[in-house]
Amino acid sequence: MKRFAALFAAVDQTTKTNAKVAALADYFREAPEADKLWTLALFTGRRPRRTITAGRLRDWAAEAAGLPLWLFEDSYAVVGDLAETISLILPPPTRSSDESLSFWIAEIGRLSKQDEPARKAGILDAWDRLAPAERLLFTKLLTGGFRVGVSARLVTRALAQASDVPEAELQHRLMGSWTPANTSWKGLIEAPDPTADASRPYPFYLAYQLDDPGDLGDPADWFAERKWDGIRGQLILRGGDHYLWSRGEDLMTDRFPELAELTDRLPPGTVIDGEVLAWDGDAPLPFARLQPRIGRKTVPKKLLAEAPVILMAYDLLEEGGADIREVPFQERRARLARLVETLPPGAPMRLSPGVDFSDLDMLVEERAASRDLGAEGLMLKRRASPYLSGRKRGDWWKWKVDPLTIDAVMVYAQAGSGRRANLFTDFTFAVSDGDEFVPFTKAYSGLTDAEFRQITAWVRRNTLQRFGPVRQVPPTQVFEIAFEGIQASPRHKSGVALRFPRMLRWRKDKPVGEIDTLEHLKEMLAAYG
Repeated sequence: MKRFAALFAAVDQTTKTNAKVAALADYFREAPEADKLWTLALFTGRRPRRTITAGRLRDWAAEAAGLPLWLFEDSYAVVGDLAETISLILPPPTRSSDESLSFWIAEIGRLSKQDEPARKAGILDAWDRLAPAERLLFTKLLTGGFRVGVSARLVTRALAQASDVPEAELQHRLMGSWTPANTSWKGLIEAPDPTADASRPYPFYLAYQLDDPGDLGDPADWFAERKWDGIRGQLILRGGDHYLWSRGEDLMTDRFPELAELTDRLPPGTVIDGEVLAWDGDAPLPFARLQPRIGRKTVPKKLLAEAPVILMAYDLLEEGGADIREVPFQERRARLARLVETLPPGAPMRLSPGVDFSDLDMLVEERAASRDLGAEGLMLKRRASPYLSGRKRGDWWKWKVDPLTIDAVMVYAQAGSGRRANLFTDFTFAVSDGDEFVPFTKAYSGLTDAEFRQITAWVRRNTLQRFGPVRQVPPTQVFEIAFEGIQASPRHKSGVALRFPRMLRWRKDKPVGEIDTLEHLKEMLAAYG
């Protein structure tokens, strides 16, 4: 655990990419295989499930530290992170431990099967054996809340340096539903056949945001299509079965049973990149109609009827069992079109239609029409481009429409976590409704560090009430909130929920009397919901 804690500190305390990669590569060269496998899992989002509730951990830690609960709560409000608070307030350990990361994860699994008294005794014993930095990580693993500021791409780069396996091959190996419980380090990283798992997807090719389309050069070199507002996915047809993977490596097959029909309609050895869309027969439905299906493992008939889906096909990655990602996009698209032509009417897959343009003015007009067509903007792909892995600049671009915006006032603030644990970064915003302010969204991104420090100082000076870690503040600070979509929500007092809200600007120049109203918010719902 000491080695893992040192790695966590090394990557968490620097913003330099090369330093993060070097620390990871050294760890992958030196650590035991079981620890390397678990570290790889944790750093790519495959963390253990929560073993114990935060409330129980809070109570047991306060008791072990001899603190009244109110003092623990006040400490938590300042620190902003439960595991860090616990690691700081507990007394020094009376014993030491040289056990490994994999040992402690196995211990967490064992405790999850115990009754509460045995679970409490085991956790208190672990806290008494671990140094503060190791306690922090152990507690994060207990809560299922382990996160670290390293992208999967950097982890893969470091692993390639340590293992001498090409980065692109490692990206493919690390896709899919593997966990330390169902594989080994040798089987995942060192085995000679990375495609043995028939369900394994390819790494997704991601586009950069386009700022100036005039930089693209000759329009004839480019293909344009709509950027549809659904769930990016890969449909895999191998071995007589089908699998659907999201861009976030979530296996979604059971959530969209309509696509099972394609197993009988398309040849085996086919992998298609596309967008899962709720579809009414002629046009896409709003993303809000698709959202209720995302978190379900089984979908009731009523929901299947209310939000039927199709796969809007973008690209062909595998044909007849052969990886064709190096084939130019224009040829892959032509092969995909021939496949789609074999499908009968009403099949749950369509070819994403191209957008014709001969000059920049036509492209600007097509982009402006996107929202009316249920799209987020345009995708621009170089006709000669291969299908690469991850986000690469140059061949694929997304040109999204400008976001929707609304001016609102901040009414509540909460501290962040990690390196922002001492700053107020999570805010609740309201619009006006007569003489009242109605909260309608939360946002935590969009400001600079300097602005977060300024607003934090203001919150501390102007707190009206405290509700645990949340502080109520006077409704005087106006922000411009940007968002990608709006939908009705009976769970919220305002009656609406926003998609991807973030702070666009801190409007220090705008008085609270000029913020938008609840009526205006509902007009936006009627227009764009």
